[in-house]
Amino acid sequence: MPELTRSATTPLPRAEIWASVATLLERLPAALDAQLQRDSGLTHFEFGILYALDAAEGRSLRLSVLAGFASCTLSRLSRAVSRLEQRGWVRRVIDPTDGRFTLAVLSEDGHAKVQQATPGHEALVDTLVFDVLTAAQARQLGIASRRISAAIAPDPIWIPPS
Repeated sequence: MPELTRSATTPLPRAEIWASVATLLERLPAALDAQLQRDSGLTHFEFGILYALDAAEGRSLRLSVLAGFASCTLSRLSRAVSRLEQRGWVRRVIDPTDGRFTLAVLSEDGHAKVQQATPGHEALVDTLVFDVLTAAQARQLGIASRRISAAIAPDPIWIPPS
């Protein structure tokens, strides 16, 4: 596997770095989707929705907050939530604190699905990302990813609690 630097003093040209990032942006989501589809019948996007709801207080979030977390339109989120509702993993309810909003609520079956899907997903993330990086590289990846994300969309989004 080619390293990101040719030597300690000769960095890769920007075009090569960008080509590596662009390739990663194509390959990693496809690999995550394939594993989740094969092992759990979920897309990576659907897993992200279920995971966020599972981590949220009361296992529920406003659809607008969930759309921000998922970096998607309300329309795309609504279609995904409809699929998850059909499987009995999520339900929609009017927000009791403000009737103008709709909540997505994770069901017990949805919680069980997250518990079933998470180990295989985490194992693949470890294999594809963390096992091939040093601890310092993983930290730098986290820093770089946060900076790039902030440059794309500087508004804060909801983040699942650790």
